[in-house]
Amino acid sequence: MKQKKRGKKGTVFGILALLFVLFKSKVFIGFLLGIATFLLGHKSVKITSTDRFCESCHVHPHSTISWKKSTHYDNDSGVPVHCVQCHLPPEGLAYLAEKAKTGARDVYGKIFKDTDKIDWDEKSKLEHAVLHTYEASCIHCHQNLFPLKLSKKGEEAHLYYTRKADVLRCINCHLHVGHYSELAEQEFQLGVQEEKDKIVFDAATRIERFESFVEKIPGSSVSFEMIAIPGGTFTMGSPVTEPYRRPDEGPRREVTISPFWIGKLEVTWDEYEAFYKQTKREGRTDTQMHLIDSSEKIDAVSGPTPPYGYPDQGWGKGKRPAITMTYYAATVYCQWLSQVTGKNYRLPTEAEWEFAARGGTTTPYFFAGNPKKFTRLSMLNRMFGPDTSGINSYVNYRENSRGRTRPPDGLRPNPFGLVSMPGNVREFCSDWYAADVLVSDPEYQPIIDPTGPTKGTEHVIRGGSYKSDAVQVRASARDFTRHDAWMVTDPQIPKSLWWYSDCVDVGFRVVCEYREEGY
Repeated sequence: MKQKKRGKKGTVFGILALLFVLFKSKVFIGFLLGIATFLLGHKSVKITSTDRFCESCHVHPHSTISWKKSTHYDNDSGVPVHCVQCHLPPEGLAYLAEKAKTGARDVYGKIFKDTDKIDWDEKSKLEHAVLHTYEASCIHCHQNLFPLKLSKKGEEAHLYYTRKADVLRCINCHLHVGHYSELAEQEFQLGVQEEKDKIVFDAATRIERFESFVEKIPGSSVSFEMIAIPGGTFTMGSPVTEPYRRPDEGPRREVTISPFWIGKLEVTWDEYEAFYKQTKREGRTDTQMHLIDSSEKIDAVSGPTPPYGYPDQGWGKGKRPAITMTYYAATVYCQWLSQVTGKNYRLPTEAEWEFAARGGTTTPYFFAGNPKKFTRLSMLNRMFGPDTSGINSYVNYRENSRGRTRPPDGLRPNPFGLVSMPGNVREFCSDWYAADVLVSDPEYQPIIDPTGPTKGTEHVIRGGSYKSDAVQVRASARDFTRHDAWMVTDPQIPKSLWWYSDCVDVGFRVVCEYREEGY
């Protein structure tokens, strides 16, 4: 027994001696420091992940207010969703890495940036929001995409998401669930005042001379200006020496254009609402268009189904340019306008558009200025800001738009009297797009009224928009529709013929064909 007791004491003394040696050694000190660092780091992460800590240095002035009004805070369950649950990955090293990066960015912004100059409405848009939310975090909480109380519309949307999860994100449809927006609560409506009586049509405006005129849309109080564009010959495309020229802007060719009228402005929401009001049928789906009674005067042209979301983006309608309609919808609008006015309205050809946009000038813009001075694509301009003094009064584009369309007030016209040709919204043309559209035409013989390729997959769009850099608002700049890409978020089966779900900066203006015998 005594030997056993002596053995136990020896073991205890041995352990104590070992601990004493370790305590004296650097290994043990490092071990203790490691434990302390881990515990302190864990505590620091916990503290800096609280909503209160996020509020303490976040520079967004109303992020907390909008969060507390949202369904992520004010909900039936009473369980709030916290800042880090959306704005950081759900767990692991990715969580810590993004937390460090996000924290450093916010601290830098609070100390060095003038937060009063930040356009928070612009920063709240989808293209910015996707950079600060994580799909994995959405799925981490919302593991069941088909709960019992999900609406029929929600079921269709979530089913579509499961099939397109590689290209869609939850925030595409649920942008405002984490930060409340009154816009999200308002259902977009066009032509809300339904007329029960048959529409009485006024006599169409008669044109006896080739001069600018005001068109009044029959059956409405809406009118718009059409500008007479004299025929002429111009050089279409841009010279190889033009700064930021793209290959599809040439080769340059002499083009002769016959006289025509073109809208002073892009088609406004007021004008598009008149179309919607006179042709819509509530509840009709795109597959039911053939069932509409064509014996009624207006319904011979079938108008848009109700929009899925809010196409005006909450910026307002009125004299702002109408946006988010499909190319098909724009062409049907022209057919309807032709029918109710007795004139021949259509989309402009690409050649007509450029001829009108140039207004008789041959420079990159119809006003004085060099794209090198106006653009943000150069390193110096990115660092110090572009010189916008010669462009801001003519164009609504990225540098002065505050991320949205605007009414025409305050914008100066081009030499033909047309407003917003270079910017505000990009505009549909009737031509199919081809990168080498003028290559096959003779070099030394003028081309007369070209209409573009006989077939294609996408259509030409011309001009820039409120999202465009100054390079993209040059008179010769070209682009084309991307129909499938602009319909990705739309979950409807079939997808809408009338509304784009993912393109918010394209509209159109109309052309009226000139007839020598008059209208």
